[in-house]
Amino acid sequence: MLETDKLTKRFKDTLAVDGVSLELKKGESVGLLGPNGAGKSTAIAMISTLLKPSSGDVRLHGKSVLKHPGDMRRVLGVVPQKIALYEELSAYENLKFFGRLYGLSGKKLEQRIDYVLDLVGLADRKKELVKHYSGGMQRRVNLAAAMMHEPEVLIMDEPTVGIDPQSRNHLLETIRRLNREEGMTVLYTSHYMEEVEKLCDRVYIMDHGKVIAEGTKEELKAILSNQETVCIEFDQSYPDLFQKLSEIEGVQHADMDERRLKLMIPKGMRLLASLFHEAERHGAQVTNVHVQTPTLEDVFLRLTGRTLRD
Repeated sequence: MLETDKLTKRFKDTLAVDGVSLELKKGESVGLLGPNGAGKSTAIAMISTLLKPSSGDVRLHGKSVLKHPGDMRRVLGVVPQKIALYEELSAYENLKFFGRLYGLSGKKLEQRIDYVLDLVGLADRKKELVKHYSGGMQRRVNLAAAMMHEPEVLIMDEPTVGIDPQSRNHLLETIRRLNREEGMTVLYTSHYMEEVEKLCDRVYIMDHGKVIAEGTKEELKAILSNQETVCIEFDQSYPDLFQKLSEIEGVQHADMDERRLKLMIPKGMRLLASLFHEAERHGAQVTNVHVQTPTLEDVFLRLTGRTLRD
């Protein structure tokens, strides 16, 4: 349904997006992951026809949208990172404004406003000014605005950043319902791996402007099928010990966080004797040890060398 072909964008000496090819099938939910500066937002801007690529193409139903951007804009809803609303207007007034931009009027406009407000759970607060809403409520109106013209494709660029858990859960459930019950095609970027795990059928991972891996969640996890992750918790932080453990021969990746240490090792590697020996030498108390199969977060760390939020 929607595809990019070797999409590239250069800003003077900076190659922000380098030959990115993506494909979204009708009714599919696809995740686009990458650390900060990976090129995700630039790629989305080109797909949305807001930014002209240096080379490559974006096609909708096999037709180039670079030559016919209006075709894409009629069927695309975009939920940007930043709130794109007028704070001095109410939710109802914002949606009426955006609906008119899409050519809606009269009874159809009012019906659509009622539908999207009900969809995001704000029908009873539609007359309040947006500036009085919480950040989470504003994000929900942002989604409602993107849905006013009944789009076929919804692009969501980190839509849950900085919002309360209740609004986050409501947004995620709404997106999942749109995709699974109404067949909405979704391209979703996030700094929260669990959101992508919950919502997306397939995932593309970007780093330094390129797609470095793609597939279903199970296919990506299979990259680390011969590895496992040992998670160790201590009574407090021991930076010197953590560094020593990360340097044990065979350890492929280490992730340190306060009192926890995650070590990625080959399956079958005997680590516990060395672990407890070093802990005793440093006077450290181990409070918990468990082994887990690789997660999507582990795959991301292995491929990019960074966490998703770096």
